[in-house]
Amino acid sequence: MNQYPAPEPQPAAPAQSVRISMPTSVPYVTYTIIGITAVIYLLQVASVFFFKIDLLEAYGARRNDFIRAGELWRLLTPALLHASIPHILFNMYALIVLGVGLERNFGHWRFLTLYVLGAFTGNVLSFLLSSGSSVGASTAIVGLIGAEGIFLLQNRKLFGNQFRPAIGNVIFIVAINLFLGLSSPGIDNWGHLGGLLGGLIFSLFAGPRFEVEGIFPALHLADMREPRDVLTGVASVILIFGALAMVGIFHPLVP
Repeated sequence: MNQYPAPEPQPAAPAQSVRISMPTSVPYVTYTIIGITAVIYLLQVASVFFFKIDLLEAYGARRNDFIRAGELWRLLTPALLHASIPHILFNMYALIVLGVGLERNFGHWRFLTLYVLGAFTGNVLSFLLSSGSSVGASTAIVGLIGAEGIFLLQNRKLFGNQFRPAIGNVIFIVAINLFLGLSSPGIDNWGHLGGLLGGLIFSLFAGPRFEVEGIFPALHLADMREPRDVLTGVASVILIFGALAMVGIFHPLVP
């Protein structure tokens, strides 16, 4: 048998890094919503100072009797109004924490649509099942939490080992909000639930589904959603919650 010298060990090939470009656009919709909400709160404070009454809350809060009288804008405008400084600070902090990443992934217009639909669905369910009045952006913000959960689920392959802690964090936030809502007076639990459902339904149809594209090593993420998917999400939310609003107007369940 012929003997051959053992091959000399070869140096290991250097590891190649894969660079996948992520969305990095400036989240100006999030910043604009925060700015508008802050200006409106200053107008609320000025109204109380000069007129001894919060005129913006009087004409914009979720009030069932006024909605049934035809003031349908009250199914949206409560998301721009707040009852106190801690109220607006907490909501705007939550918006910037959630909104920056979501807006970069959803895109500006789809994120704005998500925010508005969350405000709408939250106020519709509150109108249907709650009495009294309510204000606050938490309906829309809880909608963002629902959208974050769907986004993680639909793109879980991209997150790898990070998926479980990320989705666990979303579930924890929802659980904490439900606990605080049930244990604290003055919190619009139905509004939060409505916003959550709106965010879930819209994102189920319209949330971004990313796939890796490009030539190695210059890879990027491409959103596989079609414009018709976004329209389907919008139509689904409006049809479901529009029907619930009609029930609240013509066959009220609460005063």
